[in-house]
Amino acid sequence: MAPVRAVLFDVDDTLCEYRRSTEEMLALAFERAGVESFFTHREYVTRYNDFADDSEGVADLRERCFVAIARDRGRDPDLARQVARAYADARDHTNVRPLPGAREVLDRLQGTVSIGAVTNGAPEMQSQKLDTLGFDEYFETVVHGGYDAPAKPASDPFHAALETLGVTPAQALHVGNSVASDVAGAKRAGVRAALLATGAGAEEDGPAPDHVLASLRDLPDLVQ
Repeated sequence: MAPVRAVLFDVDDTLCEYRRSTEEMLALAFERAGVESFFTHREYVTRYNDFADDSEGVADLRERCFVAIARDRGRDPDLARQVARAYADARDHTNVRPLPGAREVLDRLQGTVSIGAVTNGAPEMQSQKLDTLGFDEYFETVVHGGYDAPAKPASDPFHAALETLGVTPAQALHVGNSVASDVAGAKRAGVRAALLATGAGAEEDGPAPDHVLASLRDLPDLVQ
């Protein structure tokens, strides 16, 4: 097995998380829009990748998801648009916090391997998060699936990141929290996959990861 020369990271729920969860934000959006709740945050997140490649930004993506769910439920799409606008007005992409061990791991890896990010988040949204946390300085490349390349689990964003880093798939390791997008996408790209098993994404159906991490602090042991 080739030594690891580059580590690619997912961003959301791998390196950082919102201080207000998606579940909390959705409840707030329904309340502010004056609309009775008619879908859950998990239903929203499940539809996210359906529109990632075609949306013009995170607000457009969210609205498409909400409208699609409304139509599936036989509800008025305009109600979904009201909820989407209320959600967008309340969401602050700078109100984020790092996951345990994230900064420590980035510090340890910097200068020893190349570091990149492969995320399905919109560029303007993800840059605010990374800038707020001071994580932007660690990354030699950030590829936004659905914007710079097709969304994960397509192999394209992984290959785009590795091309910039000058590293082959066999020399790379991807770290993410989702079996369906991170593990599946990395595997399609020929990249080893490490699954951060701390969230709902670890329970998704899909290929088995090469490594399972109970914490980001376990990661450096894989690249020594």
